[in-house]
Amino acid sequence: MKITEPVLGAPCWAELGTSDPEGAAAFYSRLFGWRAETDPRPEAGGYTMLLLDDEPVAGLSPIQQEGQPVAWTMSVAVADADETAGDIRKAGGSVLMDPGDVFDLGRFAVAADPGGAVFTLWQARTFRGAARLNEPGTLCWVELATRDTAAAEAFYSSVFGWSTEGEEYVHWGVGGENFGGMVKMDERYPEGLPPHWTLYFAVLNVDAAVNTAAKLGGRVGYPAMDIPGTGRVAGLFDPQGGAFAVYTPEP
Repeated sequence: MKITEPVLGAPCWAELGTSDPEGAAAFYSRLFGWRAETDPRPEAGGYTMLLLDDEPVAGLSPIQQEGQPVAWTMSVAVADADETAGDIRKAGGSVLMDPGDVFDLGRFAVAADPGGAVFTLWQARTFRGAARLNEPGTLCWVELATRDTAAAEAFYSSVFGWSTEGEEYVHWGVGGENFGGMVKMDERYPEGLPPHWTLYFAVLNVDAAVNTAAKLGGRVGYPAMDIPGTGRVAGLFDPQGGAFAVYTPEP
């Protein structure tokens, strides 16, 4: 992913819904060097910006409804959230929360693809999204795990105009730049696990990040491993159960 700032049609923001905002903020602040800044307005609902060198790179909010899992969610930058919500429905997806205004910052909606993988839409006004992408301490990749890759490819290509390349591992792209990938869920995935997006954050050293996460109460989802020609990755869970991955590119 070479996209370093929000681009229409590409992921522009990473947001964590968590059962323990203070605990999560402490965990990620120590892991990625973020600083947490909670909006004091009651109508903000405890929303917290996560800053890297005083620039917003992610956000977190308390769980909003009963049964909502602790999870990271990506936002896709769109020109018109209402129009895109209509496109999602036409393409076989679902809109879980209709578009609504977030102060003067932008317009936001929650959606799911035909397989049930959840993502959000962001129509920017005064806030574009992450000030920095694809560098240590920021979002650098998004990966869809789904059981029907053909349906997912048709859906995202129709709604966002994403390009695809590759067979064993499909890469998503927009404007000639790849920003994510897709894997087919097979017998390696637990039965009942729904299709989902995994967010990757860049770090200087994957193994050091895994060790730090463990010391802070996180746990390993899958151990650090090398991907030839790409870099080193590891899957992690934060103390509240939120899944994410860390990545260091090859030199």
